Amino acid sequence: MQAKSWLKHACWMQAAFIGLCLAVLGSGSASAESYPDKPVRIIVPFAPGGGSDFIARFVAQRLGDGLKEPVIVENRPGAGGLVGVELGIKAPADGYTLMLIASSYTVNPAVYHVKFDPVEDITPIIQLSRGPLLAVANPSLPVKSLKDLIALAKSKPGTINFASSGQGSIIHLATEMFDSMAGIKMTHVPYKGTGPALADTMAGQTQVFFSSTASALPQVQAGKLRALAVTTTKRLPALPEVPTVEESGVPGYDVTLWHGLIGPKGLPAGVVDRLNREANAVLKIPQTAEQLKGDGVAPAGGTPAEFRAQIEKELKVWARVAKEAGVKAE
Repeated sequence: MQAKSWLKHACWMQAAFIGLCLAVLGSGSASAESYPDKPVRIIVPFAPGGGSDFIARFVAQRLGDGLKEPVIVENRPGAGGLVGVELGIKAPADGYTLMLIASSYTVNPAVYHVKFDPVEDITPIIQLSRGPLLAVANPSLPVKSLKDLIALAKSKPGTINFASSGQGSIIHLATEMFDSMAGIKMTHVPYKGTGPALADTMAGQTQVFFSSTASALPQVQAGKLRALAVTTTKRLPALPEVPTVEESGVPGYDVTLWHGLIGPKGLPAGVVDRLNREANAVLKIPQTAEQLKGDGVAPAGGTPAEFRAQIEKELKVWARVAKEAGVKAE
């Protein structure tokens, strides 16, 4: 009798467990189908007014039109973008708190002590934009091209100063990678942001700067800086005569600035699919490319899996570059 009673109890427990699983799956499906039914928040881990903030607000407005709910941008700057991301990944995985990240996201773990796993603790949704850095030089530097710069740097190691937007920034590591792949050595001069770095390069305190395109392009067009190369594998439509770094004699060099949308770990698949679909639709609007061009970038798009692969690839690249160059955050 005891055996029969135990068997009956076990069968009841198994049925209850299956029922619970079905209920959980059913509720997840229902929530995904009704998503969203209230405003969605995008945390921007940078200050208002910059390129990341512009892209977040541009996308948020149009994403809200597709979702039929307001999409609100909340700026939480600090620690190179880490403060906002750390806040976002602790939010409930329900699709109502998202984060906009930039390419610096894949650099930070190489130079900072990061308190989260940059792959396993997030849900990639979509890469929103892509664009190059623009390698520029002070016109007084006796070079007309990146090939000239490489030749000059090889003849006078350490005498050319390059600016960066900060120790351990993506601009710093992108230039260190260029140095390594080109077989040259320039001297690093870090600044607190792109603005002062660009200003001192124009003033001649530093000679070379791998700048965001949006910041450097007006100065190039005004003749205050000389454009040498773009860091992506494709030329910039606004400067079609300027070659890529790869075309200038550095095979395999490719650095892209980008922005993307992520959520906390465990975001429901239905929610991810909806957000990805709506964001891709925004990026395909003709006016989107025109608006983003003003910030020196182009629409990206694609699947969550493609965005995850990009993040994983770059984490490895920057970890190697930082280690080889001995780069650590101040």
